[in-house]
Amino acid sequence: MSFLIFTTLVLLQISSGLCYLDYDSWLSIELQHAIDPENLDKFTFRGNVTIPSLNVGTSNIVQEPLGFNDRQNLKRLAQTNQFYRLKGIVLFNDGTKTTYLTSSKACTLATSQLTDILWISVDSMGFVTAITQTVSGSADCTGTNISTEDLENFNTDILVKHMELAPVPDTTTFIQKMEREREARERGEIRDNRGFFAKYWMYIVPVIILILISGTTNPEAQASGGR
Repeated sequence: MSFLIFTTLVLLQISSGLCYLDYDSWLSIELQHAIDPENLDKFTFRGNVTIPSLNVGTSNIVQEPLGFNDRQNLKRLAQTNQFYRLKGIVLFNDGTKTTYLTSSKACTLATSQLTDILWISVDSMGFVTAITQTVSGSADCTGTNISTEDLENFNTDILVKHMELAPVPDTTTFIQKMEREREARERGEIRDNRGFFAKYWMYIVPVIILILISGTTNPEAQASGGR
């Protein structure tokens, strides 16, 4: 049992070290979007996001204004009830790249006048797990007059969302309590002061159930006994 306690303590120390690992580093994210109604798999450059410190969550974003053709394409996407697709290519400080996709209704983005929020989800090791775009515009553009003049410049907020750590169970205290109770039972210090039924209910209840079942399934024997 002592070996089990020692092993548990070591594992808890290791897991605690991993959970609170200092991962303050920078991220660079290239944004690309698909706004061509004729080729929805074609992504073009939208901008760059730089996060100098993951712990602080500060960010810098530079985005290209949409040209006339891009504004017309986005308006067509909105009027035909199609999706606006956004790709985030994350460059970590070790040189590795990972691509994430998110989407929203083109109508929602158009009616919000290109105002959106990008959520950068980060795990406990400092790796990006998801990039999610949220927009608060209207989802139905039926009969809506969309002005291309309002579709030139993106107004984007970047929010870094850290993974919330679940509470760690106090395994060590529980194991120590169980060991103290076991040693007390071996020394005879713990006595069972429960009543007779509380001690043996698991044996009494099945017998009562069998008696009740046998009585209900043999009504002829009861009737003949009554005569």
